[in-house]
Amino acid sequence: MLPLITLEEHYVSPTVRAAQTHDEFATFPPDLVRKLNSLDNERIDDMDKGKVSLQVISHGPGDRPAALCTEANNDLASAISNNPSRLAGFAHLPMGDPTAAATELERCIRQLGFVGALVDNHLNGTFYDNENFWPIFEQAQTLDVPIYIHPYWAADSALEHYRGNYEESVAVALSAYGWGWHSETGLHILKLYASGLFDRFPRLKIIIGHMGEMLPFQLERVIKVSGRWGKTRGFEEVWRENIWITTSGMFSLPPLACLLQTTSIDHVLYSVDYPFSSNETGLAFFDQVKESGLITGEDLEKFAFRNAKALLRVRAEAQ
Repeated sequence: MLPLITLEEHYVSPTVRAAQTHDEFATFPPDLVRKLNSLDNERIDDMDKGKVSLQVISHGPGDRPAALCTEANNDLASAISNNPSRLAGFAHLPMGDPTAAATELERCIRQLGFVGALVDNHLNGTFYDNENFWPIFEQAQTLDVPIYIHPYWAADSALEHYRGNYEESVAVALSAYGWGWHSETGLHILKLYASGLFDRFPRLKIIIGHMGEMLPFQLERVIKVSGRWGKTRGFEEVWRENIWITTSGMFSLPPLACLLQTTSIDHVLYSVDYPFSSNETGLAFFDQVKESGLITGEDLEKFAFRNAKALLRVRAEAQ
């Protein structure tokens, strides 16, 4: 069995939950919350069930002040120190304070040994094409670590767009896991490109999940249309050099085939989205990929672990 590295895997700091007046995880199923809280035996046992060699962990969604982000990152660093061969960390950043976020990113990389950061797709409806956020990206380029842009719940101002002649629960689903999470994250990448972010920071590394957040299917049109936007670097070049894509939370061959037809295998990485998806489901999908012949030989090794090792400078051994 090849080593497997997963990159979009989540936890919640009990310290952070206790400090917040609103518990955004209170409505989650108890079993799910327990797994989110676990950074020790239960998590490692679940990794073993899915043959996951190394799990890169990030904190659950939400904007928090710098002090709470520091607490969350310290909690994660402590857990990693107990299982350094099995766990690695993405920093949790206070995106509402970009200067503090850049400072915390540097601390997490240089002092805690983290391998990048994972950030929500927007801050109360504001995307990061706003140059106020760019010190974070500048810091990431300086440190040579990736920023993982992860879907987030729609802002209250955006939810009306998803309402219609159906139950409110349908609108919420459409705004989130049923559509909006993915289309909005794909849109965010286009907004970052259109803003000139990748011209300013040509060595910036961005990761997105879920087979590319709909962009691979639209890539040819995006390349043509964006050619009119007057950027020094074309979107095709940015997609090839600055964007990495994981399979997190999607376990179907057709979107993977589309991704592979539009993206270098060197930038495609296996992931699960634990605990929202199980490691066993991820393993069954990996086996399906292998059996299908869609990815074979050295490319299968790249998909399983080599690309993650190169991007994050981590190590992993087969379980």
